[in-house]
Amino acid sequence: MSASNVDDNVMNVVAQTFALVAALIHVAVGVLEAFFYDRSAVRVFLTGSAADAPEVQLWRFFVGIYNIGLGLGLVAGLVALQLGEETVGHTLIIYVCSFMVASGVIFLLTTPRLWQGALGQLVPAGIALVAAFM
Repeated sequence: MSASNVDDNVMNVVAQTFALVAALIHVAVGVLEAFFYDRSAVRVFLTGSAADAPEVQLWRFFVGIYNIGLGLGLVAGLVALQLGEETVGHTLIIYVCSFMVASGVIFLLTTPRLWQGALGQLVPAGIALVAAFM
């Protein structure tokens, strides 16, 4: 399917499924970053270290909100698709997944020791993108 045909067809189930997976990952990680980072187990899960840096608490909170916003953007796109608003749904899903993939690549290149988090950010969104254009 070419980009010009995306609006002519309902986005396939594989693309929608992986968009939902990407949304759930981003919302869950965002909630952990924004509201539970003060817990040692959460810091270990997210960074591999129990160390904390209280001086960046505000930054952490907003990174969490950013991730929640990305996840909710995908949810909005999926809801729009289900309500028959294909152009809106496709646009949101393609844009947000593209943003997630680009951010995940940058994350992987700049912080390779956190490769699992980077792959969690980029792989589901990348699969959704590829599937959306098949």
